[in-house]
Amino acid sequence: MSNALTAAQTRFLRGQAHGIKAMLQVGGKGITDALIAEVDAALEHHELIKVKVGASDRDARDAMIADIAARTEAALVQRIGHVAVLYRQSKDRRQIVLPRS
Repeated sequence: MSNALTAAQTRFLRGQAHGIKAMLQVGGKGITDALIAEVDAALEHHELIKVKVGASDRDARDAMIADIAARTEAALVQRIGHVAVLYRQSKDRRQIVLPRS
């Protein structure tokens, strides 16, 4: 699956993510293999998750979010402040059906 989303799909996923809370938090140790494994497992189970990144520098936050998205092959739906919304279609149990266009 490509992690490129259309504008309609991004808008739909932002609406779906509005009510959920951040599942994972990137702490002082930064991005570890264990964190990537947890994000990967959460994406497989939920498909749409929020991750809170604790870096104080905006550029560092953007780099960390981009790294997490790239390493988990997830699409970045939205980033507001310290919170990023990631989406990846589940391989086994698809729950979210995206609009076509």
